[in-house]
Amino acid sequence: MITSDLTVAAMLDRFRFDPVAFEKVRVALAEREAGLHSERLSGIVASPGLGDLVVLPQSASPEGQELAAIGRAALVRGEVGVVVLAGGMATRFGGGVKAVVDVLPGYSFLRLKLEEIRLAAAGAKGSIPAFLLTSFSTSDEIQRAVRDKVYPQLPVQILEQSVTMRLTKAGEVYLDALGRPSLCATGHGDLLPTLRSSGALASFRQSGGRILMVSNVDNLGATLDPRVIGAHCCGGKSLTVEMVRKEPGDSGGIPARVDGQLQIVEEFRLPVGFDSSHVPFFNTNTFLLDAAAIDREFDLDWFPVHRKIDGQETIQAERLLGQITAFLPTQFLVVERHGRDGRFLPVKDRCDLDARRDEIQALLHGIGVI
Repeated sequence: MITSDLTVAAMLDRFRFDPVAFEKVRVALAEREAGLHSERLSGIVASPGLGDLVVLPQSASPEGQELAAIGRAALVRGEVGVVVLAGGMATRFGGGVKAVVDVLPGYSFLRLKLEEIRLAAAGAKGSIPAFLLTSFSTSDEIQRAVRDKVYPQLPVQILEQSVTMRLTKAGEVYLDALGRPSLCATGHGDLLPTLRSSGALASFRQSGGRILMVSNVDNLGATLDPRVIGAHCCGGKSLTVEMVRKEPGDSGGIPARVDGQLQIVEEFRLPVGFDSSHVPFFNTNTFLLDAAAIDREFDLDWFPVHRKIDGQETIQAERLLGQITAFLPTQFLVVERHGRDGRFLPVKDRCDLDARRDEIQALLHGIGVI
């Protein structure tokens, strides 16, 4: 099945392609495409109730200041690390690696993320480890970017997620124009096994680390706000996930109760007839994880993602980090999208960047990053 092309073979080896797991996933996805199985949930799914979501207090409020003090103490004790999800390509920016695209002149997404972490570390008078989850298509470029900018107070570790191969709708390996398997990353759900297999999680815990904040590289609003860390510390749950109120055009995972358990449910998994518009919140893909709680295996599902490659319909299998909420007690924290306390400024394409640049610049100026 695997090509003799040394470049592809080396890539499969370096990024831990698992042929046994791939075959199981290939069969399962082929059965789904044939209508034998469905990714839709079969249990009882209900909208969240009153009290299921916690609203983050404003930074200027007494409650917000109290949480910030708790969060700052955790930072000073060296208990907090940061994971930046940086495996995506800048397909909507014309190609390349999204993490190194300039948001402001001389400031890429990655540089702004690392500058913010460095600033937080200086304020905590300590060190905040940063872990960058990369993919086969972004890792080398991101490593070069990190080498070009030295952060003596910021230990940066590259975590390379696994690779797999795209499939045709018939369930066969999709080959490109040169007859080589078309490779793809395995989704941000691969963060959990990658943290363990790389030894990063064990090292973090041994050094006194307790909490990992995880966010997308293109969401510059997801800063190390001590209020959020304090809210997680006080929440009493293994996991905190940030939610925001929906705006027109938003889609993605929503908070819902599945057989009574509150978790993130992707819209494509909702039962037929469930109206997701009745749930006014959705997942920002920013999490705070207890390091001890995630130091185990999780049986996350593989979901089919349809992509058009060279004009051909293909399927790639991905695992989603949000599904961890089905396994761990989770606090759903409602945060502001905009303004001084805004924490959700995703940039998916040039239009988003043009629309949000002023807001991003104001936020970064406000916290002293630029």
